[in-house]
Amino acid sequence: MPKATITFEDIGITVTVPAGTRLIDVSEAVGAGITYGCREGDCCTCLTKIVSGHENLAAPSVLEDQVLKDNLAPRHHRLACQAQALGGAIVVKPG
Repeated sequence: MPKATITFEDIGITVTVPAGTRLIDVSEAVGAGITYGCREGDCCTCLTKIVSGHENLAAPSVLEDQVLKDNLAPRHHRLACQAQALGGAIVVKPG
């Protein structure tokens, strides 16, 4: 199975995960600073900057793409609850 490495700039940790892993799950596991309010109905709180490796993430779903547009998300930002690593190296930081 393909693997991806995800580096969290805010805490200086790099982890290797299986392809298909969502950024928010890894963030929670390592204690990175990506916050979220999905369970409280506060969508877009997990907006995360993809510093590098955006090409190593699955394309945004129609729903994620719409949420990003509705919230005027800057280029190379993704919802950590939706973004899935496909392989390669990815560097992220909150916000």
